[in-house]
Amino acid sequence: MTITALIVVLALTGALLLFAAVRRLRRRRMFGGLLTGATALVLILLSVCALLVAENLQTYQRLSFEQPAGELQLTRIGPRAFNAVLTYPSGERANYSLRGDEWQVDARVLKWHAFANLIGFDTAYRLERLGGRYSTVEDERAQARTVYALNPPQRIDPWDLARRYHSWIPWVDAVYGSATFLPMADGALYEIKVSQSGLLARPLNQAAREAVSGWH
Repeated sequence: MTITALIVVLALTGALLLFAAVRRLRRRRMFGGLLTGATALVLILLSVCALLVAENLQTYQRLSFEQPAGELQLTRIGPRAFNAVLTYPSGERANYSLRGDEWQVDARVLKWHAFANLIGFDTAYRLERLGGRYSTVEDERAQARTVYALNPPQRIDPWDLARRYHSWIPWVDAVYGSATFLPMADGALYEIKVSQSGLLARPLNQAAREAVSGWH
């Protein structure tokens, strides 16, 4: 709002001064008319620069926009075993039993070209899986694994349609899978978000931050 007000003030002041300069020039007041006209042009130029800055800020905000996908609360129920509560932005909750050292969520992502982002098309996504994972490959092969589907198969899948008919939808930039994973810890709370580049996760409480800081 501050930048918008500045643009309006500069543009109106410049327009008024330009009108005054034309009047002075018509009255053959050359020096005053030229000085007023030069001032008007400077103000109009400044308003144009401010407008460009505002557009660039809007572009950055659109391209860096993050939309919430959920929150994950963990509670230890045994050695390398946790109860995970996934809370969606709608408030819906689901419980899962995870085994391992880390949790991982996977999603299908539909990304638009930059011009589509600027006019309001945000990255579309669908969470696919939630599972536990182990820190080492040896444990991944030997230990019990847990993974859950987060969405049932759909007859009409926009992600699949965009992948199949990509050449017919020129504003689609990419269709791909994305995943993020962080360590599991008792009492840890994480947020899951989707940006223009895919999934990301961050710790929300002290237990989660301590788990991440000591993560190897």
